[in-house]
Amino acid sequence: MEFFSQIMTVFSKGGLVMYPLLLCSVLVIAIALERSLYLRNSRSDVNTLLTVLAEPLTAGDWEKAGQICENSRGVPAQMLAEALSQPFEDRSQLEQILDGVAAAVATLLRCRLDYLETIVTLAPLLGLLGTVTGMILSFNVLSLKQGQPLAITGGVGEALIATATGLTVAIAALIAHSYLSHRINAIIADMEKVANHVVQKVPRRAV
Repeated sequence: MEFFSQIMTVFSKGGLVMYPLLLCSVLVIAIALERSLYLRNSRSDVNTLLTVLAEPLTAGDWEKAGQICENSRGVPAQMLAEALSQPFEDRSQLEQILDGVAAAVATLLRCRLDYLETIVTLAPLLGLLGTVTGMILSFNVLSLKQGQPLAITGGVGEALIATATGLTVAIAALIAHSYLSHRINAIIADMEKVANHVVQKVPRRAV
């Protein structure tokens, strides 16, 4: 309880900008947790998937290949399932279908990451705003209470707390964004791998 009491005391001394910074920190935590769970369920065992697909792809049984992908776990498998469910006659048509599906899937994977990018920029600015308002408060107090230098410590404390909080939130958002981007890039690489493998099994021109 004493720890939380100290946190509330520091929070109250940070000024009004601590409230939007608190909102930013909650958003960072929520987005990081939600995206991490989503991405964990989005990975596919690509090597196993391609092994299972080897027979129907070699035989040109696109319907069976699509059913296998439909019953498989992960975004790369679901991307193939959606692409193979659409009619195509040759390699170029399948490539166009895969490009469209992959673009839509990549958009879903990167959903809400732009919020983290905004917070990375916004949090230090809010901290800087708290610094400015704290210094303004310090100078106002100094002008009203000349000869009492200790009276300005409240404003200086507000400035320092707001700055430190803003930087902390920005660093957390940057770390979360970098981690999630790395995982998304790995999934996209898996998507490209399975897409290229399947496309190579399709004739270049319609027969």
